[in-house]
Amino acid sequence: MQTIREIFKIGYGPSSSHTIGPVRAAEMFQKRNPKCTKFRVVLYGSLASTGKGHHTDLALQKTLFPHEVEIIWRPEETLPQHPNGMIFQALNESNEVADKWEVYSIGGGDLKDVDGIINNKQVYHITNLTDIMAHCSRQGKTFWEYVEDCEGPEIWDYLSMVWDIMKETIVRGLENEGVLPGEIRLPRKASNYYMKALNSHGAIQNQGLLFAFALAVSEENANGGKIAIAPTCGSSGVLPAILYYLKREEYITDVKILRALATAGLIGNIVKFNASISGAEVGCQGEIGTACAMAAGAAAQIMGGSLRQIEYAAEMGFEHNLGLTCDPVLGYVQIPCIERNAIAVGKALECAVYALFSDGGHKISFDNAVQTMEETGRDIQSAYRETGIGGLAKSWRPFQE
Repeated sequence: MQTIREIFKIGYGPSSSHTIGPVRAAEMFQKRNPKCTKFRVVLYGSLASTGKGHHTDLALQKTLFPHEVEIIWRPEETLPQHPNGMIFQALNESNEVADKWEVYSIGGGDLKDVDGIINNKQVYHITNLTDIMAHCSRQGKTFWEYVEDCEGPEIWDYLSMVWDIMKETIVRGLENEGVLPGEIRLPRKASNYYMKALNSHGAIQNQGLLFAFALAVSEENANGGKIAIAPTCGSSGVLPAILYYLKREEYITDVKILRALATAGLIGNIVKFNASISGAEVGCQGEIGTACAMAAGAAAQIMGGSLRQIEYAAEMGFEHNLGLTCDPVLGYVQIPCIERNAIAVGKALECAVYALFSDGGHKISFDNAVQTMEETGRDIQSAYRETGIGGLAKSWRPFQE
């Protein structure tokens, strides 16, 4: 498996697969063709279906500026290796193709071409949580210590930067108000929820704070703000929200937060390696489901959970999102994406507490849930995998309140 740095990339919303991935590809292709002054980018499948709502064209034009960019949309065609396919062409003065590159945005900002995943350096040689847990038990180590063994001590500086960005995003999101960009004209809610939570008490306040923190990140992402992917842009609100909440309410030190981030990254890495975190490939269960599992495992560790309790929390967070479809209304990462982040963080905390009340024993392993998710994702019709032609994306009508 790759480094968890690839799980926690830093970038700008609203979509890791539709903006961050294509931007990375454009930068690479432009570097490969430094003398070219005109580019053509052909977008296929899911990338073309919801690319306008995800600002794919704007991101590509901004990246390749000041060069001329022609963008062609082919939503009805799918390239062979992934639903998010692209073909970059460098054009000469005679408008002939001088160079061509077929590349895929496979989720979380990662890229793949005919030679395989780009920058695919393997850091972890044990690739499932069951075997990692057995290894840690034999060595008397925690999950985060295993991460440090594989990544080296320098991983803490990177995770510290990730945590700083997560905190900054929440602070911005709680302060910013107004309407998110796009035809839906969706108003921000994080600031309002936060103030209402502060004026509540007990369980209602706790739930309200979790909602507010998740909304803050998700709304910043939808607005194209700077975020830490965890593990995708569309699901980036879940993990920061639970960590920020525990830091604030339980007075958790930053050292413990970073260790929880390491464990969360390991959990997300396992899903990414053995299945997929791409909504276009397996639906939202691969995005929100993975984020919920990461957050549940992180919270269980912070609250003193054993290896098996952490694994159990992650498994529940994942299992209870199985079958979740990806159906963004008008192609924007807004409805139902933003609310799903808020609901998922509450579910993650519940899974962590549930696992901590148990002895850690359970019948379905995290790895079993990951395998099931991949199989379920392959069975979900393409209309429900980020194409914007099924589910809420198909049936939505403006609701007059």
